[in-house]
Amino acid sequence: MTDPVIRALSASDARLFDALPDPLGAREGHRRTRFRPDWKRVVLRDGEVVARGAWWGGPDDPEPLNINWFDVAEGEEEAGAELLRSAPWQVELEINLPAGWRDEPDLRAAAETRFAAARAAGYELLVERFLYRWTPERGLPERPGRLRFSAEPDDTVFFDALRRIHSVTLDAHALRAIEEGGLDQAAQEELDFFHWCPSPREWWQIAYTPEGGLAGVHIPAHNPSGPTIGFIGVVPEQRGHGYAYDLLAECTHFLVEEGAEFISGGTDQGNFPMAANFAKAGFPVVSERINFHPGRRAA
Repeated sequence: MTDPVIRALSASDARLFDALPDPLGAREGHRRTRFRPDWKRVVLRDGEVVARGAWWGGPDDPEPLNINWFDVAEGEEEAGAELLRSAPWQVELEINLPAGWRDEPDLRAAAETRFAAARAAGYELLVERFLYRWTPERGLPERPGRLRFSAEPDDTVFFDALRRIHSVTLDAHALRAIEEGGLDQAAQEELDFFHWCPSPREWWQIAYTPEGGLAGVHIPAHNPSGPTIGFIGVVPEQRGHGYAYDLLAECTHFLVEEGAEFISGGTDQGNFPMAANFAKAGFPVVSERINFHPGRRAA
């Protein structure tokens, strides 16, 4: 067996990226994703593609934000690991999988091959997530009418609310940010993401109880793939009333009123309350996502 050759692609040879089978249906999942040819890389062995990765970012990002398409042929885990290790960008890895993939032997084997390659490259599991997609035939969730919603132009109000929300959180990305830099970093990362989204800043909303107390925030958003539930969060002192559902219902209505014909969403699989709220609001699970982050060996 000859040594593998890692090749960065360009517009002229981007077709090589399509030379590997797609058992996990990544191509269908990325119908709306725009990849830059020069952010795609493949591994060739004897002229055949045995691993591939597509790094992704927004249209104005100077560097990729993550890897969201990563495939490895069976038995080529080390080639896949070297593809990750040798890349000029060490960013989070997202592996998208069909819902219920663990129950299908072929899908599970394909997924485990990718996981093994990621771990061999020094990547560490961060979280498993459910991904949702609402469509009009599901019907709009009922608005409970318990909260008052208003726009808020001052980012410091959102920053303070996000610090309070993340002071008690189940979100793995927020917990990692808190471990690295405290609540300020967790809140700032959320704000940075909201500003990065191409949707209007005026969409962000604060929610208040009938008595005027802060209940939480919801962020209707568009990412480059379309309308999405950007963020739902209830401050700790207002939890136990089911307000997360109120926020999700309002966010859904808001996006539909802005013309959304579908709405995506996601939550960590361990966040059982939020998963239940998505189900109640008519958001079915359409796929799953495994997030890995670069560990010490990949840094």
